[in-house]
Amino acid sequence: MAETQIACDLLVIGGGTAGFGAAVTAARQGLSVRVVEAGARLGGVMAFCHGMPWGGGFPCDVSIGGVFEELTDRLAAQTPPAAEKRYSTLENFGAEVIYDPDMAQIEMFAMLEEAGVLLHLNTLVEAPVMEGDRIAAVTAMDRRGALAFRPRVVVDASGDGHIAAQAGVPFDLGDASGKMMGVTLSFLLVNAPWDQVFAEGDPYFTRYAEQGVAQGRLHPDLAQLYMMKGFHSGTVFCNSVIIRNVDGTDPAAVARATQEGRRRVAQLVAFLRDEVPGFENAWMTALGPTVGVRETRKLHGMHRLTGAEVAAATKFHDGIVACSNPVDDVMRGEAGAMTHDAALEEGFYTLPFRALVPERIENLMFAGRNVSADPVAFASIRGMPQCMAMGQATGNATALVLAGNGPVQALDPVRVVAAMQAQGVRGLAGQGLRA
Repeated sequence: MAETQIACDLLVIGGGTAGFGAAVTAARQGLSVRVVEAGARLGGVMAFCHGMPWGGGFPCDVSIGGVFEELTDRLAAQTPPAAEKRYSTLENFGAEVIYDPDMAQIEMFAMLEEAGVLLHLNTLVEAPVMEGDRIAAVTAMDRRGALAFRPRVVVDASGDGHIAAQAGVPFDLGDASGKMMGVTLSFLLVNAPWDQVFAEGDPYFTRYAEQGVAQGRLHPDLAQLYMMKGFHSGTVFCNSVIIRNVDGTDPAAVARATQEGRRRVAQLVAFLRDEVPGFENAWMTALGPTVGVRETRKLHGMHRLTGAEVAAATKFHDGIVACSNPVDDVMRGEAGAMTHDAALEEGFYTLPFRALVPERIENLMFAGRNVSADPVAFASIRGMPQCMAMGQATGNATALVLAGNGPVQALDPVRVVAAMQAQGVRGLAGQGLRA
Protein backbone atom coordinates (compact mmCIF):
# COMPACT_ATOMS: atom_id res chain seq x y z
CA MET A 1 0.00 0.00 0.00
CA ALA A 2 1.36 3.43 -0.90
CA GLU A 3 2.17 5.94 1.80
CA THR A 4 -0.29 8.74 2.42
CA GLN A 5 1.62 12.00 1.79
CA ILE A 6 0.92 14.86 4.21
CA ALA A 7 2.54 18.27 3.82
CA CYS A 8 2.64 20.78 6.68
CA ASP A 9 4.63 23.72 7.98
CA LEU A 10 5.41 22.10 11.32
CA LEU A 11 5.37 18.49 12.42
CA VAL A 12 5.38 18.07 16.20
CA ILE A 13 6.37 14.60 17.33
CA GLY A 14 4.80 13.90 20.71
CA GLY A 15 1.67 15.30 22.34
CA GLY A 16 3.12 15.88 25.80
CA THR A 17 3.30 19.28 27.46
CA ALA A 18 6.22 20.33 25.24
CA GLY A 19 4.49 19.22 22.04
CA PHE A 20 1.30 20.94 23.16
CA GLY A 21 3.14 24.22 23.73
CA ALA A 22 4.86 24.02 20.34
CA ALA A 23 1.73 23.18 18.38
CA VAL A 24 -0.56 25.81 19.95
CA THR A 25 2.03 28.57 19.58
CA ALA A 26 2.90 27.85 15.94
CA ALA A 27 -0.68 27.32 14.79
CA ARG A 28 -1.79 30.62 16.34
CA GLN A 29 0.65 32.31 13.97
CA GLY A 30 -1.08 30.90 10.92
CA LEU A 31 1.09 27.85 10.32
CA SER A 32 -0.26 24.44 9.33
CA VAL A 33 0.62 22.15 12.24
CA ARG A 34 0.32 18.42 12.70
CA VAL A 35 0.92 16.57 15.98
CA VAL A 36 1.77 12.87 15.98
CA GLU A 37 1.17 11.15 19.31
CA ALA A 38 1.71 7.45 20.00
CA GLY A 39 -1.13 7.28 22.55
CA ALA A 40 -4.71 8.43 22.76
CA ARG A 41 -4.19 11.18 25.33
CA LEU A 42 -2.33 14.47 25.54
CA GLY A 43 0.06 15.67 28.22
CA GLY A 44 2.80 13.03 28.21
CA VAL A 45 3.40 12.11 31.85
CA MET A 46 -0.11 13.38 32.63
CA ALA A 47 -1.43 10.43 30.64
CA PHE A 48 0.54 7.94 32.73
CA CYS A 49 0.48 9.66 36.16
CA HIS A 50 -3.13 10.77 36.63
CA GLY A 51 -2.84 13.67 39.07
CA MET A 52 0.87 14.56 38.83
CA PRO A 53 1.17 18.25 39.87
CA TRP A 54 2.56 20.85 37.51
CA GLY A 55 5.59 21.63 39.64
CA GLY A 56 8.14 24.34 38.93
CA GLY A 57 5.79 26.84 37.37
CA PHE A 58 6.36 29.45 40.10
CA PRO A 59 10.04 30.34 40.50
CA CYS A 60 10.30 33.05 43.19
CA ASP A 61 6.58 32.35 43.73
CA VAL A 62 5.68 34.02 40.40
CA SER A 63 4.19 32.19 37.42
CA ILE A 64 6.48 31.69 34.44
CA GLY A 65 3.55 32.93 32.32
CA GLY A 66 2.91 32.06 28.69
CA VAL A 67 0.95 29.02 27.58
CA PHE A 68 1.37 27.41 31.01
CA GLU A 69 -0.36 30.32 32.71
CA GLU A 70 -3.07 30.47 30.04
CA LEU A 71 -3.93 26.80 30.49
CA THR A 72 -3.90 27.14 34.28
CA ASP A 73 -6.12 30.23 34.15
CA ARG A 74 -8.60 28.55 31.81
CA LEU A 75 -8.92 25.62 34.19
CA ALA A 76 -9.18 27.83 37.26
CA ALA A 77 -11.95 29.89 35.61
CA GLN A 78 -14.23 26.88 35.13
CA THR A 79 -17.29 26.28 37.32
CA PRO A 80 -16.35 24.60 39.57
CA PRO A 81 -12.64 25.49 39.29
CA ALA A 82 -10.50 22.70 37.82
CA ALA A 83 -7.08 23.98 38.95
CA GLU A 84 -5.51 25.90 41.80
CA LYS A 85 -2.10 26.97 43.08
CA ARG A 86 -0.94 25.12 46.18
CA TYR A 87 2.32 24.86 48.08
CA SER A 88 3.95 21.44 47.98
CA THR A 89 4.40 19.57 51.24
CA LEU A 90 7.66 18.14 49.85
CA GLU A 91 10.92 19.90 50.58
CA ASN A 92 12.26 22.55 48.17
CA PHE A 93 9.38 22.30 45.70
CA GLY A 94 7.50 25.51 46.45
CA ALA A 95 4.25 26.33 44.68
CA GLU A 96 2.70 24.07 42.06
CA VAL A 97 -0.56 23.71 40.19
CA ILE A 98 -2.93 20.95 41.26
CA TYR A 99 -5.63 20.28 38.70
CA ASP A 100 -8.39 17.93 37.61
CA PRO A 101 -6.52 15.74 35.07
CA ASP A 102 -9.61 14.91 33.03
CA MET A 103 -10.62 18.55 32.69
CA ALA A 104 -7.02 19.38 31.78
CA GLN A 105 -7.24 16.88 28.92
CA ILE A 106 -10.45 18.48 27.67
CA GLU A 107 -8.98 21.99 27.86
CA MET A 108 -5.76 21.02 26.06
CA PHE A 109 -7.70 19.37 23.23
CA ALA A 110 -9.88 22.49 23.02
CA MET A 111 -6.89 24.85 22.80
CA LEU A 112 -5.35 22.79 20.00
CA GLU A 113 -8.66 22.65 18.14
CA GLU A 114 -9.18 26.41 18.49
CA ALA A 115 -5.71 27.01 17.06
CA GLY A 116 -6.38 24.74 14.07
CA VAL A 117 -3.90 22.00 14.96
CA LEU A 118 -4.55 18.61 13.35
CA LEU A 119 -3.92 15.61 15.60
CA HIS A 120 -2.76 12.12 14.66
CA LEU A 121 -3.36 10.06 17.81
CA ASN A 122 -2.43 6.39 18.16
CA THR A 123 0.20 6.97 15.48
CA LEU A 124 3.79 5.76 15.66
CA VAL A 125 6.60 7.66 13.98
CA GLU A 126 9.20 5.42 12.36
CA ALA A 127 12.12 7.26 10.79
CA PRO A 128 13.27 10.51 9.22
CA VAL A 129 14.04 10.73 5.51
CA MET A 130 17.11 12.88 5.17
CA GLU A 131 18.21 15.16 2.33
CA GLY A 132 21.64 16.30 3.38
CA ASP A 133 21.29 18.19 6.65
CA ARG A 134 17.52 18.53 6.40
CA ILE A 135 14.63 16.26 7.31
CA ALA A 136 12.65 15.92 4.10
CA ALA A 137 10.02 13.58 5.52
CA VAL A 138 9.07 11.55 8.57
CA THR A 139 7.49 8.16 8.08
CA ALA A 140 4.80 6.96 10.45
CA MET A 141 2.12 4.31 10.81
CA ASP A 142 -1.46 4.34 12.02
CA ARG A 143 -4.08 1.59 11.89
CA ARG A 144 -4.92 2.46 8.28
CA GLY A 145 -1.36 2.15 7.04
CA ALA A 146 1.79 4.08 6.22
CA LEU A 147 2.08 7.86 6.37
CA ALA A 148 4.79 10.20 5.10
CA PHE A 149 4.76 13.66 6.65
CA ARG A 150 6.60 16.28 4.62
CA PRO A 151 7.12 19.20 7.02
CA ARG A 152 9.15 22.34 6.59
CA VAL A 153 10.19 22.16 10.26
CA VAL A 154 10.20 19.30 12.78
CA VAL A 155 10.00 19.62 16.57
CA ASP A 156 10.91 16.39 18.35
CA ALA A 157 8.95 16.58 21.59
CA SER A 158 8.76 12.81 21.98
CA GLY A 159 10.62 12.61 25.27
CA ASP A 160 13.00 9.96 23.98
CA GLY A 161 14.22 12.08 21.05
CA HIS A 162 13.68 9.11 18.74
CA ILE A 163 13.53 10.96 15.41
CA ALA A 164 16.26 13.45 16.31
CA ALA A 165 18.60 10.60 17.24
CA GLN A 166 17.91 8.83 13.94
CA ALA A 167 18.53 12.09 12.11
CA GLY A 168 22.05 12.05 13.50
CA VAL A 169 21.80 14.29 16.58
CA PRO A 170 24.26 13.00 19.22
CA PHE A 171 22.85 12.23 22.65
CA ASP A 172 23.61 10.94 26.12
CA LEU A 173 21.55 8.08 27.53
CA GLY A 174 21.12 8.72 31.24
CA ASP A 175 24.13 9.91 33.21
CA ALA A 176 27.83 9.44 32.47
CA SER A 177 27.52 5.77 33.45
CA GLY A 178 24.33 5.22 31.48
CA LYS A 179 22.18 5.05 34.62
CA MET A 180 18.73 6.57 34.27
CA MET A 181 16.34 7.86 36.89
CA GLY A 182 13.92 5.32 38.27
CA VAL A 183 10.51 4.96 36.65
CA THR A 184 7.30 5.19 38.67
CA LEU A 185 3.84 3.64 38.60
CA SER A 186 1.44 6.10 40.19
CA PHE A 187 -2.16 5.90 41.35
CA LEU A 188 -4.87 7.70 43.33
CA LEU A 189 -6.52 6.65 46.57
CA VAL A 190 -10.12 7.79 47.03
CA ASN A 191 -12.14 8.16 50.24
CA ALA A 192 -9.07 9.08 52.27
CA PRO A 193 -9.90 12.01 54.61
CA TRP A 194 -7.02 14.48 54.53
CA ASP A 195 -7.32 15.45 58.20
CA GLN A 196 -6.59 11.85 59.17
CA VAL A 197 -4.13 10.85 56.45
CA PHE A 198 -1.85 13.86 56.91
CA ALA A 199 -2.34 14.27 60.67
CA GLU A 200 1.30 13.57 61.59
CA GLY A 201 2.72 16.26 59.33
CA ASP A 202 5.43 14.00 57.86
CA PRO A 203 5.25 14.42 54.07
CA TYR A 204 7.21 11.18 53.55
CA PHE A 205 5.29 8.96 56.02
CA THR A 206 8.69 7.79 57.23
CA ARG A 207 7.57 5.93 60.34
CA TYR A 208 5.02 3.86 58.48
CA ALA A 209 7.31 3.23 55.52
CA GLU A 210 10.12 1.95 57.75
CA GLN A 211 7.66 -0.31 59.50
CA GLY A 212 6.43 -1.79 56.22
CA VAL A 213 9.95 -2.40 54.92
CA ALA A 214 11.05 -3.99 58.22
CA GLN A 215 8.05 -6.32 58.15
CA GLY A 216 8.76 -7.34 54.57
CA ARG A 217 5.42 -5.94 53.43
CA LEU A 218 6.94 -3.15 51.32
CA HIS A 219 9.82 -3.17 48.87
CA PRO A 220 13.00 -1.61 50.35
CA ASP A 221 12.81 1.24 47.83
CA LEU A 222 9.63 2.37 49.60
CA ALA A 223 11.48 3.64 52.67
CA GLN A 224 9.90 7.02 51.96
CA LEU A 225 6.37 7.40 50.66
CA TYR A 226 5.59 10.24 48.27
CA MET A 227 1.92 10.99 48.80
CA MET A 228 0.15 14.31 48.44
CA LYS A 229 -3.34 15.72 48.44
CA GLY A 230 -5.09 15.22 45.12
CA PHE A 231 -7.13 17.92 43.46
CA HIS A 232 -10.45 16.69 44.83
CA SER A 233 -11.05 16.48 48.58
CA GLY A 234 -10.41 13.03 50.05
CA THR A 235 -8.14 11.91 47.21
CA VAL A 236 -4.44 11.17 47.65
CA PHE A 237 -1.96 11.02 44.78
CA CYS A 238 0.75 8.40 45.30
CA ASN A 239 4.03 8.70 43.39
CA SER A 240 5.95 6.21 45.53
CA VAL A 241 6.36 3.00 43.56
CA ILE A 242 9.73 3.50 41.89
CA ILE A 243 11.52 0.79 39.90
CA ARG A 244 15.25 1.14 39.31
CA ASN A 245 17.49 0.21 36.40
CA VAL A 246 14.90 0.48 33.63
CA ASP A 247 15.92 1.56 30.13
CA GLY A 248 12.95 3.68 29.11
CA THR A 249 13.82 3.32 25.43
CA ASP A 250 13.31 -0.47 25.63
CA PRO A 251 9.59 -1.42 25.36
CA ALA A 252 10.19 -4.86 26.87
CA ALA A 253 11.97 -3.32 29.87
CA VAL A 254 9.13 -0.83 30.36
CA ALA A 255 6.57 -3.66 30.21
CA ARG A 256 8.48 -5.67 32.84
CA ALA A 257 8.77 -2.60 35.06
CA THR A 258 5.05 -1.92 34.74
CA GLN A 259 4.18 -5.44 35.85
CA GLU A 260 6.59 -5.24 38.78
CA GLY A 261 5.08 -1.88 39.64
CA ARG A 262 1.59 -3.38 39.75
CA ARG A 263 2.76 -5.95 42.30
CA ARG A 264 4.32 -3.26 44.49
CA VAL A 265 1.24 -1.03 44.18
CA ALA A 266 -1.01 -3.84 45.39
CA GLN A 267 1.28 -4.43 48.37
CA LEU A 268 1.40 -0.72 49.20
CA VAL A 269 -2.37 -0.23 49.00
CA ALA A 270 -2.97 -3.21 51.30
CA PHE A 271 -0.39 -1.90 53.77
CA LEU A 272 -1.85 1.62 53.79
CA ARG A 273 -5.36 0.32 54.39
CA ASP A 274 -4.13 -1.84 57.28
CA GLU A 275 -1.71 0.52 58.98
CA VAL A 276 -2.16 4.23 58.16
CA PRO A 277 -5.11 6.07 59.72
CA GLY A 278 -7.42 7.55 57.11
CA PHE A 279 -6.88 4.85 54.52
CA GLU A 280 -9.07 2.17 56.16
CA ASN A 281 -11.93 2.62 53.69
CA ALA A 282 -9.96 4.00 50.76
CA TRP A 283 -9.81 2.38 47.35
CA MET A 284 -7.41 2.70 44.47
CA THR A 285 -8.20 4.26 41.11
CA ALA A 286 -6.36 5.84 38.15
CA LEU A 287 -3.56 3.28 38.21
CA GLY A 288 -1.11 4.30 35.49
CA PRO A 289 -1.41 2.25 32.29
CA THR A 290 2.37 2.10 32.22
CA VAL A 291 5.24 3.47 34.27
CA GLY A 292 6.14 7.12 33.94
CA VAL A 293 9.63 7.49 32.46
CA ARG A 294 11.66 10.45 33.71
CA GLU A 295 14.83 10.24 31.64
CA THR A 296 16.20 8.60 28.51
CA ARG A 297 18.04 10.48 25.73
CA LYS A 298 19.36 13.97 26.34
CA LEU A 299 20.12 15.37 22.91
CA HIS A 300 23.18 17.50 22.21
CA GLY A 301 22.26 21.08 21.38
CA MET A 302 24.20 24.20 20.52
CA HIS A 303 24.43 24.74 24.28
CA ARG A 304 24.39 22.13 27.04
CA LEU A 305 22.91 23.45 30.29
CA THR A 306 25.13 22.43 33.22
CA GLY A 307 24.62 21.98 36.92
CA ALA A 308 27.17 24.71 37.55
CA GLU A 309 25.13 27.16 35.44
CA VAL A 310 22.00 26.21 37.36
CA ALA A 311 23.72 26.68 40.74
CA ALA A 312 25.04 30.09 39.64
CA ALA A 313 21.50 31.25 38.73
CA THR A 314 22.73 31.98 35.19
CA LYS A 315 20.39 34.13 33.15
CA PHE A 316 21.23 33.65 29.48
CA HIS A 317 20.72 36.31 26.83
CA ASP A 318 18.62 33.73 24.95
CA GLY A 319 16.83 32.35 28.00
CA ILE A 320 13.30 31.24 27.14
CA VAL A 321 11.96 30.11 30.54
CA ALA A 322 12.78 30.79 34.20
CA CYS A 323 13.29 27.94 36.65
CA SER A 324 14.19 27.39 40.29
CA ASN A 325 13.15 23.73 40.54
CA PRO A 326 15.13 21.58 42.96
CA VAL A 327 17.60 19.08 41.53
CA ASP A 328 15.03 16.31 41.74
CA ASP A 329 17.09 13.18 41.12
CA VAL A 330 15.38 9.82 41.45
CA MET A 331 17.23 6.61 42.34
CA ARG A 332 19.82 6.11 39.60
CA GLY A 333 21.07 2.51 39.73
CA GLU A 334 21.25 0.33 42.82
CA ALA A 335 22.90 2.91 45.08
CA GLY A 336 21.11 6.01 43.81
CA ALA A 337 19.22 8.02 46.40
CA MET A 338 16.15 10.21 46.13
CA THR A 339 17.23 13.84 46.33
CA HIS A 340 15.40 17.15 46.21
CA ASP A 341 18.37 19.46 46.59
CA ALA A 342 17.72 23.17 46.17
CA ALA A 343 18.85 24.16 42.68
CA LEU A 344 20.40 27.45 43.77
CA GLU A 345 20.75 29.65 46.81
CA GLU A 346 18.12 32.17 45.70
CA GLY A 347 16.49 33.57 42.61
CA PHE A 348 16.23 31.61 39.37
CA TYR A 349 18.10 30.60 36.23
CA THR A 350 16.94 30.48 32.63
CA LEU A 351 17.18 27.83 29.92
CA PRO A 352 18.91 29.05 26.74
CA PHE A 353 17.09 28.58 23.45
CA ARG A 354 20.29 27.05 22.08
CA ALA A 355 19.66 23.99 24.29
CA LEU A 356 16.73 23.18 21.98
CA VAL A 357 18.67 23.46 18.70
CA PRO A 358 20.99 20.80 17.24
CA GLU A 359 24.30 21.89 15.81
CA ARG A 360 23.69 20.49 12.34
CA ILE A 361 20.15 19.51 11.26
CA GLU A 362 18.77 22.68 9.69
CA ASN A 363 15.01 22.25 10.19
CA LEU A 364 14.90 20.41 13.51
CA MET A 365 14.39 21.50 17.11
CA PHE A 366 13.61 19.52 20.24
CA ALA A 367 11.72 20.29 23.42
CA GLY A 368 10.84 18.56 26.68
CA ARG A 369 12.83 15.96 28.53
CA ASN A 370 15.17 15.40 25.57
CA VAL A 371 16.61 18.88 26.25
CA SER A 372 20.38 19.41 26.02
CA ALA A 373 21.48 19.33 29.68
CA ASP A 374 23.89 17.48 31.92
CA PRO A 375 22.41 15.09 34.53
CA VAL A 376 22.34 17.65 37.34
CA ALA A 377 20.78 20.44 35.29
CA PHE A 378 18.34 17.99 33.72
CA ALA A 379 17.10 16.93 37.15
CA SER A 380 16.00 20.54 37.70
CA ILE A 381 14.76 21.71 34.28
CA ARG A 382 12.53 18.71 33.49
CA GLY A 383 9.31 20.03 35.10
CA MET A 384 6.15 20.10 33.00
CA PRO A 385 5.71 23.92 33.06
CA GLN A 386 9.29 24.37 31.79
CA CYS A 387 8.68 21.72 29.11
CA MET A 388 5.56 23.59 27.99
CA ALA A 389 7.61 26.78 27.66
CA MET A 390 10.31 24.92 25.71
CA GLY A 391 7.61 23.91 23.26
CA GLN A 392 6.30 27.46 23.12
CA ALA A 393 9.80 28.67 22.23
CA THR A 394 10.14 26.18 19.36
CA GLY A 395 6.69 27.16 18.08
CA ASN A 396 7.76 30.79 17.95
CA ALA A 397 11.09 29.86 16.38
CA THR A 398 9.30 27.87 13.68
CA ALA A 399 7.32 30.93 12.60
CA LEU A 400 10.48 33.05 12.51
CA VAL A 401 12.51 30.45 10.63
CA LEU A 402 9.85 29.96 7.97
CA ALA A 403 9.46 33.71 7.52
CA GLY A 404 13.20 33.97 6.83
CA ASN A 405 13.72 30.70 4.93
CA GLY A 406 17.01 29.98 6.70
CA PRO A 407 18.27 27.19 8.95
CA VAL A 408 17.19 27.26 12.58
CA GLN A 409 20.85 27.56 13.63
CA ALA A 410 21.03 30.98 11.93
CA LEU A 411 18.00 32.36 13.73
CA ASP A 412 18.77 35.22 16.11
CA PRO A 413 17.52 33.78 19.44
CA VAL A 414 16.83 37.28 20.75
CA ARG A 415 13.85 37.34 18.39
CA VAL A 416 12.51 34.18 20.02
CA VAL A 417 12.94 35.74 23.46
CA ALA A 418 11.07 38.85 22.32
CA ALA A 419 8.20 36.70 21.04
CA MET A 420 8.05 34.84 24.36
CA GLN A 421 7.93 38.13 26.28
CA ALA A 422 5.15 39.41 24.04
CA GLN A 423 3.20 36.28 24.97
CA GLY A 424 3.56 36.96 28.69
CA VAL A 425 6.55 34.77 29.58
CA ARG A 426 8.34 36.29 32.59
CA GLY A 427 11.93 36.52 33.80
CA LEU A 428 13.63 36.80 30.40
CA ALA A 429 16.16 39.19 28.84
CA GLY A 430 17.46 40.57 32.12
CA GLN A 431 14.01 41.20 33.59
CA GLY A 432 13.19 39.97 37.05
CA LEU A 433 10.15 37.91 37.86
CA ARG A 434 7.05 39.90 38.67
CA ALA A 435 3.38 39.16 38.85
